Amino acid sequence: MTTSNVEETLAAAGYAKVIVSLKLGVAAATANRRTMESSIENHFIIPSEQQIESLAASARRFASRSFTRSTPATERRVRVYPNLGLAIGYIDKQGLAGLEADAKVEKVVDAPQLSLIRPVATRTVKLATNSSWGLRRLNAELMWDAGFTGKDVVVGHLDTGVDAKHPALKGAISAFAEFDLAGDQVPNAAPSDSDIHGTHTAGTIVGRSGAKGAFGMAPEAKLASAMVIEGGQVIDRILGGMDWIIGQNVRIMSMSLGLRGFNPAFQTIVDALRAANVLPVIAIGNEGPLTSRSPGNYHNVLSVGAMNANNKVADFSGSQRFDRPVDPLGPDLVAPGVAVLSCVPGGLHEEMDGSSMATPHVAGLAALLLHAKPDATAEQLEKAILDSCKRPASMHEARANRGVPDAVRAFTALTGNALPGASAAAAAATTFRGTRTRPTRLERMPLTSRATGAKKAKTKRKSPKKR
Repeated sequence: MTTSNVEETLAAAGYAKVIVSLKLGVAAATANRRTMESSIENHFIIPSEQQIESLAASARRFASRSFTRSTPATERRVRVYPNLGLAIGYIDKQGLAGLEADAKVEKVVDAPQLSLIRPVATRTVKLATNSSWGLRRLNAELMWDAGFTGKDVVVGHLDTGVDAKHPALKGAISAFAEFDLAGDQVPNAAPSDSDIHGTHTAGTIVGRSGAKGAFGMAPEAKLASAMVIEGGQVIDRILGGMDWIIGQNVRIMSMSLGLRGFNPAFQTIVDALRAANVLPVIAIGNEGPLTSRSPGNYHNVLSVGAMNANNKVADFSGSQRFDRPVDPLGPDLVAPGVAVLSCVPGGLHEEMDGSSMATPHVAGLAALLLHAKPDATAEQLEKAILDSCKRPASMHEARANRGVPDAVRAFTALTGNALPGASAAAAAATTFRGTRTRPTRLERMPLTSRATGAKKAKTKRKSPKKR
């Protein structure tokens, strides 16, 4: 089966970049990735050697260290991701006909170009001496008190990378992979962040608690973090990161990127993740009501919107209803996404606003639950989180869907037992200690002026190392 977008692109440009879904069992039965690539590469083309050479040169400058590619960029026609059962490359009309006739091929779709869901505002702050409001709102600390901190759980993290040298992330990175602009993995790359976004989201998932405060949902879990965005062959890099993450045996993946609007092209990739028993926790987007991003708006991902400390859905948080029988409303739930404190490169801390900040809260919650029940499947984790949600009266269903998850209720939903030491009152709570009765000045600002206000509030911070 081929999507119409592929044929439209072929008609306009003469070639198209496509993702090929290989029939179940084909990739898994082939131990040698190169052998699999060789078996289908005649269907693919190199559209422009000059463009590929320029891409390879940019990739060499971008990479943190030099290395020899297994296949020279100007000779590579197709790349196979065996853990996903997918392949990617450029085709012409003849190649499309060949793929459609190939017994190893199940589906051909156009390759989407995803981008980072960037925060709507950032503010440099000093680390407080208490726990972040997000931890308290989701009752994460009650899970810690009962002994569930995410220990021995590894969470997949696709982002701009991570600064493993930050004190809050000491010992928190179990594995790291860097994918360069051409989509190749850089061997033996040291953990680093090409921006600041990845370190911030990483901190919300696994930031270590200390004397100066806490902001990590699962402070004894670890990350398998891949640098996959932005720039270059983004979809190749993201697929490489996903394939690598599956190889790390994770069951939870946090991702804050997407295409504006609904685009089914990424469905094949999400289906491959679910088939690998990975729960994709994905941001809905920051463009407000009647908008969303793909794949955060798909029915088979755990889609996350943003709320503030006053139990209101953030103005920027995306939400949209779709004409489908299963899970028609996105996001599935909302989580703390305004004034979210976490770490950034250089040993510093920032507050950020965005559904990208809400998403790692939910990924961290899933890690706590997996600690409580290590044999839980991705579907069981998802169901427990959804069943734990309650929607405050201050939130409209159209914007918040099921509402806000709760760690204590999710634990009971997953295990069938009450959380040790947690009172019924705590489990039923819809507010938390320290909730402000009035929004901050920055939260009251219109979105158009918030970024300006944030810039004025920021102190000088070292820029990430240029590549």
